[in-house]
Amino acid sequence: MNEREYVYKVTAAGRVNIIGEHVDYCGGKVLPAALAVKNTVYIRPNGTNKINLKWTTLPDEVTLDIDKLDSYKGLKYGNYQAGSALMWQRAGHKLVGCDMLQDCTVPFGSGLSSSAAIEVSTIAALATVAGEEFDPVDVALKAQQAEREYAGVNCGIMDQYASACGKENHAILLDCKTLQREYVPVELGEYALVIINSNKPHNLVESKYNERRAETEEALRVLKEYADIECLADLTAEEFEKYAHVLSGKVRDRATHVVRECERVRLAVAAMKAGNIEALGKLLNESHDSLSKLYEVTGKELDALAKAAQEHPACIGSRMTGAGFGGCTISLVKKDCVKDFEAYVCEQYEGATGYKPTCYETEISDGITVEKL
Repeated sequence: MNEREYVYKVTAAGRVNIIGEHVDYCGGKVLPAALAVKNTVYIRPNGTNKINLKWTTLPDEVTLDIDKLDSYKGLKYGNYQAGSALMWQRAGHKLVGCDMLQDCTVPFGSGLSSSAAIEVSTIAALATVAGEEFDPVDVALKAQQAEREYAGVNCGIMDQYASACGKENHAILLDCKTLQREYVPVELGEYALVIINSNKPHNLVESKYNERRAETEEALRVLKEYADIECLADLTAEEFEKYAHVLSGKVRDRATHVVRECERVRLAVAAMKAGNIEALGKLLNESHDSLSKLYEVTGKELDALAKAAQEHPACIGSRMTGAGFGGCTISLVKKDCVKDFEAYVCEQYEGATGYKPTCYETEISDGITVEKL
């Protein structure tokens, strides 16, 4: 690859969610952070009406006609880029013909949001090559639209927002109902954040993700008859206890997770601001337990991974992160014990599941970056 053949280098980040899982589409607050693993787009104008796509990791080459962007949903590769371009175009932005080389270091299927990084960086690159300034929040919203309307995943805003608006060494306390944000410094003292990929294949479109959304929407529909709320996250834990009896079975379990997870986010931010990392670790463990037993999105692999992590004496907290059904865990581990921790967890996990996990050492970074080459 010769970077000098291109005019701009545009990146968007993968993300890890520290806490606040499966509450973004319920109007809750989440605490994601952008990671140094990214999707990078090298781009140049080509004077045509075509977007030519290449990848550093694939032999495939795809050409998209700017006037027919709604016809590429069936592509194996290039559908995310086509959907992103279409949503940007429909919002009234100018698209120019260009050559794009995409280089993704976010592991696919890891729960670290490779799709959001691809969507956000593609839109930012298209705006840049067209000479247009952009608002990262607007880019995130159009990227979310691409995922929902083009790729068919009924996702919340968290992934795309974190990918676009991340800030180095900070998590984002994002209110998914209002899109208001607060940057929270990630200062973990003697602890490190360790991300481990279960390497169990998962696909959100084919998973139970949309089913969980439907269950929470049913809970909201019922609860609205009793409480003046717009979304499940509007309920405090105390209010929910008052009305929980009107729900039953799995729908009640799902709503219980959402309300309690929202409370855990509030407590986690308070713990981080106070430098109480042990309290944060305890909240991670509680979050995983809830995601496993009440929300049922972990599966035996993520449960085995979190269990092995929680058993290690240097770990004060571990949970699944992302949509679940595969993907990663995050763990808070004493810095001087990280290697021993990783070796122990990998051995225990592989013995329990047969999958060989992957450990990532990555920093918390900025979201979108644009560089003229």
